Amino acid sequence: MPGPVRAVLGCLPGLAAVLALALCASGVERAATADPRQSAADRYTAPRPTVVPRSVWLGGEARAQPPPRYDDEVLAVFVHHTDTPNGYDCADVPAILRGVYSGQTGGRDWDDIGYNFVVDRCGTIYEGRAGGIDRAVTGAHTQGFNHRTTGIAALGTFTAGVPVPDELTDAIAALAAWKLGGAGTDPRGKVRLVSSNGLSRYAAGATATLPAVAGHDEGYQTSCPGEALSARLPDIRNTAARLQGRPG
Repeated sequence: MPGPVRAVLGCLPGLAAVLALALCASGVERAATADPRQSAADRYTAPRPTVVPRSVWLGGEARAQPPPRYDDEVLAVFVHHTDTPNGYDCADVPAILRGVYSGQTGGRDWDDIGYNFVVDRCGTIYEGRAGGIDRAVTGAHTQGFNHRTTGIAALGTFTAGVPVPDELTDAIAALAAWKLGGAGTDPRGKVRLVSSNGLSRYAAGATATLPAVAGHDEGYQTSCPGEALSARLPDIRNTAARLQGRPG
């Protein structure tokens, strides 16, 4: 027992000394067991990658919309492609994104762009849906599974045989590693999500076990994110896990 503790106990009546000793022992025990109880979210995190804010690419063209909706955390990531042409100059991406935004908010009458983030072929990450880059914003990207997930769209069309740039997949992996790190999710693992809509692959209210980094087609009947990009998902998962500092 430390000297100062002995000195204090020596000045206390018998019962008080016993109680003080018990409290002291309890505190020492809590301190000794703090590290082993450290959460996965503390152990396996990744730095936030650079993200271009939506104000940079959207400017004054934002439409009036309701306030953003939020979830408590991000447990999974859904990967998409935008089904737009591939042969773009990366300097033109802001204009292309404005076109995607206009198509979803105008042609489809959505309240905002559905994807939380968009990544171009040069590896630049853009903020999509409004609400805050650092927050768990509820998107509109995967029917039935917009809650507790983040939607990341690759700008382009990645059907079978289309080359998928490493810069793009590396950026998706960095974003997934960062977003999933907050909940302690291993990008190589699986998570349990509750379907909110019977138009998904699962009945409303059903619990689905899905990859933590999933393709759009794993939650909804679609060909998105394209066969070529789907084939790169294992690489994305492994890279994201490595960026979180997880053992191989």
